[in-house]
Parts: sequence; C-alpha cells; structure tokens
Amino acid sequence: MINIKGVTKSFSDKQVLSGIDLDIKPGMIFGLLGPSGAGKTTLIKIITGQMGFDSGEVTVFGKSAKELTGKDRKQIGIMMDDHGVYDRLSVADNLKIFCDIYGVDHSRIKQVLKEVGLSDSAKKPAMKLSKGMLVRLKLARVFMVSPKILFLDEPTSGLDPMTMKYVHKLILEKKASGATVFLTTHNMEEAAFLCDEVALLNEGKIVEQGAPNEICRRYNHQKKIKVHLSSGEDIELEHAAGSTEVIGRFLEKGILETIHSSEPTLESVFLELTGRKLEQEEEALYA
Repeated sequence: MINIKGVTKSFSDKQVLSGIDLDIKPGMIFGLLGPSGAGKTTLIKIITGQMGFDSGEVTVFGKSAKELTGKDRKQIGIMMDDHGVYDRLSVADNLKIFCDIYGVDHSRIKQVLKEVGLSDSAKKPAMKLSKGMLVRLKLARVFMVSPKILFLDEPTSGLDPMTMKYVHKLILEKKASGATVFLTTHNMEEAAFLCDEVALLNEGKIVEQGAPNEICRRYNHQKKIKVHLSSGEDIELEHAAGSTEVIGRFLEKGILETIHSSEPTLESVFLELTGRKLEQEEEALYA
C-alpha cells in the first residue's frame, strides 16, 4: 500500500529525514513513533504529496507519490493538527464545505456524525466544542470520503483517557473495515495496543522497526520473572530452569498471587537505543 525507499529531506542545512525505508501492507495499523521534532509530520506530508523530498522513492497505491491524481487523493484521509476547522460554523456546516470540495453527497454527513458520536452536536458551532469533540469532528471529516488509507498525526494528544479510548475504538473499526492506518504518536502504550507494526524514529532516522511485541522481546536482555506474593512481597527470579522449583513452592503454599515475565516496553527500548525519553502527555491506559 505504501513503500518508501531511502527517503531523505533537508530544510536549509538541517537534515530532517535520513534514509527512511518502510513497507506498509494493506489493512494494517502502522505506527511511526518518536518525540516531537523527530520528523513524523514531515514524512506524512511527503507520502501524501504535500511536500517534496531530496532523494529516494515513495509509492502509494503502486504509483509515485509525486504522481497521485485527484482520484487517488480522494482515497486518502488526513488528520493533522494544523488542519483546522471553521470555528464559527456549525459541525454540520464544516462537513458540508468538505463535502463540496471532495464531491461527497451531503446525505453522508448524518451517517458519519453518528459514527463519531456527534449526532447531537450537528448544529453546535465548532468554537464551542470540547477538545475531544473537536478531534471527533476532524475524524468525521477524514471519514467522509471512506478512505482506503488514513493518516492520523497524533490524534489523541492531550485527550482524557475516556475520549482516547473512544478514538482508539474508531481507529480499530476502520481497520476492521479494511482501511490501512498510518498513525504517528509519542505514546508507546497507545502504539503497543493499536499497531500491527511500528517504526521508532529519532532525529530523522529509524532506529528500530517491527511488531511491538517482537521489538520488546528482541531487547529482553535480562530475562527476569517477577512474582508477587500474598504477603505483598515482590520477588525477581532468573528466567531459568532453577526458578521453577521456587515458583512451585510458592504455589504449594498458596502464596503466589501474580507472575509476570519482564519484557521491556517500547518506551524502555527507545530509551536504550537513543538515550532519551519520549514525551508522555497521556495517562497510562493499558497497565
């Protein structure tokens, strides 16, 4: 669906992207993860033909991103933070303008508003929407064209946990309907929950990529087992045959409450590879 080979991009004397290689299959949720300024938004603009690049190849739907037609673009939905809405217009009128630009029948507005949970807010001015409702309006605009590819740039940044979960539900529904989702985020828990594959981007370079669980196992150097006893004590054991006897004794005594392997998180892998943490604006949802 999307193939990127050796893409580089510079602004003046600053290189923003360096040798990016990605192969994104149809129907997957792909996550591009990295802190602010890593180059995530720049890459989306390049893939969607909004921005040129210095070298490399980018293909979408099997054709060069530089050669995408109007028909191709109607199959792409883009939600970016700088794609604003008309504050003084109502929710429905915002969508009507978008329909007119993309040749979508106005009758679809009612269906999409229901899909994103804004049916009761159709007449409300955009300026009076909460941040979560504004995100839903931006998603509604993306969904209007029934896109085959969705580009979602930090769609849950700054949202409360309940609204974030609702947005996650909408994203998973689009995947279930066959859409390919290109998601950027610096929330590693969100990425681990949603994404089939991820790439870790730091200072314009991909430092690791693959399925989230595979990446975490790849960097499981310590291979520890953590057990929690009914006394409240936490014990860390080696991931080795000798630990089975210890765990067996805990089970016989009925004092073993939980047992967990200690694979690293995507956050800790990123820290190991780059020496820096990702910004964490959202609360933990998936402990």
